[in-house]
Amino acid sequence: MRYDISGTVMQTLQIALDPGEVIVSQTHAMAWMTDAIDMDTHTGGGLFAGLKRAMGGGSFFITEYGARGRGEVAFAPRFPGQIIARNLAPGESLICRKETFLCAERSVSLEIAFQQRLGAGVFAGEGFILQRVTGPGTVFLDLSGEVIEKDLGPGERLRVHAGHIGIQEPSVSTDIQMVRGFRNVLFGGEGLFLATLTGPGKIWLQSMPILNLAEEIARHLPSSEATNVGAGAGVGRLVGGGAAGAAIGGILGGLFGSE
Repeated sequence: MRYDISGTVMQTLQIALDPGEVIVSQTHAMAWMTDAIDMDTHTGGGLFAGLKRAMGGGSFFITEYGARGRGEVAFAPRFPGQIIARNLAPGESLICRKETFLCAERSVSLEIAFQQRLGAGVFAGEGFILQRVTGPGTVFLDLSGEVIEKDLGPGERLRVHAGHIGIQEPSVSTDIQMVRGFRNVLFGGEGLFLATLTGPGKIWLQSMPILNLAEEIARHLPSSEATNVGAGAGVGRLVGGGAAGAAIGGILGGLFGSE
C-alpha cells in the first residue's frame, strides 16, 4: 500500500493498492476509484458489530475496497481540515472523536471507547462514547481546520474548549472543570465547562470545531432558519457542547424556531 495526501484546506487521500490489499472505510467517504477496485459493503462482523459502531458515532455499515489488480481509491473528508496518517503497532490505540475516522487497513480495529468519567463524557463535548482505533496497521483520521500537536508530560494539564479536542493517546485522561467567574460564564463565550486533559501522552487539537462552523453558517441563513440553528447551537455551547448541550440546544432551538 502506498498513499499520498494532497491539498491544503480540503485535502484528499489517494491510496494505491496492490493485488489482494484491502482498505476499510465508513460509508460516504470514497471520492473515486479505478476499475481494479471492488467494493463490498457489510456490517463488519454482524448486527452487533454494526450497532457498536453506530453507538460510537460511526456508520452501521462499513465498505471494503479490495484490489483485483493494481488500483487506486481516493477518500475526501466532508469538512475543511487535515488528514493524519498514523501507523499503529500491534495493540497500539488512539482515542478519537466520532467524526474523525476516515479509513484504515483491514487489520486495524474500530470500536467504541467509553469515557473514564460520566461527567467528562456528558459535558466535555466528545459525547459519552468515543471511538478507539487499534493496530496493527495504518489508520487515516481527519480533523477540522488546522491541527496542533502537543505532548503532555506526566501530570501536565491543558484546559481546552472541548470542541477543539480531536485525537488523544489512551494515557491522556479527560475531565471537566467549570469556568470560574460569573462574567466569564455569561460573556466569555466559552460555555460553562472546559475540558481538562492530563498527561502523559500526545494530543491532536483542531482549530475549527464543527459546532463553531454551524454557528457561523447560521448567521448567513434566512432569519427563520438562522434563529432555529443559532439558538440550538448557542445553547449547546453554553452548556458545554456535549451530549447534554446538544440535547438542550436542540430542544430550545426548536422552541425558538417554532412559529
